[in-house]
Amino acid sequence: MLTVTGLCTDYPGDRGAVVHAASDVAFTVPEGHLFTLLGPSGCGKTTTLRSIAGLERPRAGEISVAGRVVYSSARRVWVPPNQRGFGMVFQSYAIWPHMTVFENTAFPLQVGRRRRSKAQIDDAVARVLVAVQLEHLASREATKLSGGQQQRLALARALVMQPALLLLDEPLSNLDAKLRERMRFELKRLQRDLKVTTVYVTHDQTEALAISHAVAVMHEGRIQQIGRPREIYEHPANAFVADFVGNTNFVDGTVTGQPEPGIGDRGSGLGDSEAGHPAYLVQTDIGNIAVEAIQLLQAGERVLLSVRPEHVELSETRPEGPNVWQGRVEQKVFIGDAVDFRVVVRGRALMSRRHPSVRTPVGADIYVQLHPDKCVAFPAG
Repeated sequence: MLTVTGLCTDYPGDRGAVVHAASDVAFTVPEGHLFTLLGPSGCGKTTTLRSIAGLERPRAGEISVAGRVVYSSARRVWVPPNQRGFGMVFQSYAIWPHMTVFENTAFPLQVGRRRRSKAQIDDAVARVLVAVQLEHLASREATKLSGGQQQRLALARALVMQPALLLLDEPLSNLDAKLRERMRFELKRLQRDLKVTTVYVTHDQTEALAISHAVAVMHEGRIQQIGRPREIYEHPANAFVADFVGNTNFVDGTVTGQPEPGIGDRGSGLGDSEAGHPAYLVQTDIGNIAVEAIQLLQAGERVLLSVRPEHVELSETRPEGPNVWQGRVEQKVFIGDAVDFRVVVRGRALMSRRHPSVRTPVGADIYVQLHPDKCVAFPAG
């Protein structure tokens, strides 16, 4: 298990200013899980990964793996990166071009502090090449591999030492779109089969949601939210998470009081939804909207609502239930497996992603419904 507590990593910026690349970062990764640090460029995710690896020296905090402390500012512990026993795959793969697949994979075993016989090295390399499905290319030169094969070779080289922790820094970013999609499945399969504890860094939201047991969304050196992929997507903690992870509609409003009848009237706040989150009624320029929140809100408080396009229901006949308004189709775009609609409701434009079977023409009236459990509210600040 990896435990990171109060991690702070700084570096000098322009004109002597100090850049706080990672500020009070804390998380735990259970043994055998894949944990992703997700965020835009410059958010501190790679700095955090490099601090775990020992390639950056933090100012404060503590890092331990399987109960072994590899860094602690309070205890003055610093284990050099080559003694931590971690495997790491860089964005560039860093494969030796003059070596074969076998030689690249065997290299960490040959230069390590522990002496191994040729038979031991051959056996370890053979096993890991089978795991990454490169056993038939063992004698091929590294420069003659495809992009996906090079990525798997970099993984094999990191895994051959049987590391206590695997660190992956945007390993798929150099691949084309279709190959990236295939490699996500390969990487997920490999990690699940080997059960190696893994920290993965990416700026790709789809990638993070597809492969992770848990995701930490970072912004300006701080973790904004940690949760399972579905939780991060469906119940973002703030506007940054909602906006960064997927597409969403934002609507400003003010909490007014009790939720619509049927939403719930028990528990904390102004009511509880069936999912257990507090339910509220919010006044907006569209009208009163029954919503959910992952935190308690107060009557009169300004809030921001987030509604994913796929949760904006469209119908040519008026549906039953709360949060229904009549709107007009202003624009639509066919994208193959779906149609993106831009619908105007009382002067407010909402984006909706529907099945191509919805064929309402531009300029026509249409009903819009927002299900309360898909409308997430958080403080406007």
